[in-house]
Amino acid sequence: MEFFKGISRMMGFDEEDDEELLENREENYDEGEEEIEIEPFVSKKQNKIVNIHTASSSKVVISKPSNYDEGKIIVDNLKSRRIVIVNLNGVEPKEGQRILDFLIGAIYALEGGLQPVEKGVFILTPSNIEVSNELKNELTNKGIFSSFK
Repeated sequence: MEFFKGISRMMGFDEEDDEELLENREENYDEGEEEIEIEPFVSKKQNKIVNIHTASSSKVVISKPSNYDEGKIIVDNLKSRRIVIVNLNGVEPKEGQRILDFLIGAIYALEGGLQPVEKGVFILTPSNIEVSNELKNELTNKGIFSSFK
């Protein structure tokens, strides 16, 4: 330790000078001391939180296709992010299966969802919509889908 003190004295640094300098700085700081109020930062940006009920202006399309060609209209609605309820009960079984196969392929490509509601009735949803079983059961119990028969 003495070695460092000796070197610092040779270079012109003295502990007493350092102490005087610190005392002078403290005195100057005390004299010029101002009280500064710090205000909390408030962001001017709006949060990107959106209420799901106001954001979802989704339309529900009800479709009862009579032939295979009407499947394209259903897929166009899905591409437009609309929910489609499809009733295949009025179609011949082979034609209904062809339509359903086409819709399943489109749903897969669009990363959407398909939920059976009752025999021949399906809910097709785009990728941004999810149908819970509770909703499906509620809609079935209220008789909404019985009007398709």
